[in-house]
Amino acid sequence: MLQLHFTNDTLPDNACTDFQNVNKFREQQFVSLTEILYQFLLEPKESERFLRQLTEFAGENGMSAGPLRALMKSVLLLPHGALKRNLTAEQVKADLLSLGLNEDKASHFSDQWRIHYPVLSRLAVGQTLMVNQLVDMEWKFGVTVGTSELQKTGNIFLQLKLVIRKGNKTENVYMELTLPQFYNFLHEMGRAKASMDCFN
Repeated sequence: MLQLHFTNDTLPDNACTDFQNVNKFREQQFVSLTEILYQFLLEPKESERFLRQLTEFAGENGMSAGPLRALMKSVLLLPHGALKRNLTAEQVKADLLSLGLNEDKASHFSDQWRIHYPVLSRLAVGQTLMVNQLVDMEWKFGVTVGTSELQKTGNIFLQLKLVIRKGNKTENVYMELTLPQFYNFLHEMGRAKASMDCFN
């Protein structure tokens, strides 16, 4: 089994084959496809343009659009996984080489990753934050003083009220956490803050 940086999952056989088939493209074809792919990654809402560009590319190079789309779907797994895991250009290149891409193509793709990564990661963070924007938070600590289970008496808990903006409206989300869960939550929020500080 391949050890890849961008995923812990086993890739489908067709994805591995697709990466090896990328080697069949001439250098200029590969450069053009890479440009189309990164343009789509930078403007993910432009999927119709992406599909149109792939169809035009297929027509200009005498190939079928369907297999080319399937191939690009497999290739897109790598940048999406690399974004989620904050991979460096060197790690991206290593994964491409492991998947069977030749040295020149892997170098070109990873060079483009190095160039576009700062913008791609900002876009990813922006999309993540816009899904559920935290507007306000309230919390209360408490101690369990009476319960039907003796072991649970004296346990510390935290009640959280999160006010989240979803589109034009806000929604209250309530949570109750044990002390270990709270510390884990606090740790995750600290990591999120550190990630956000990197972009300021």
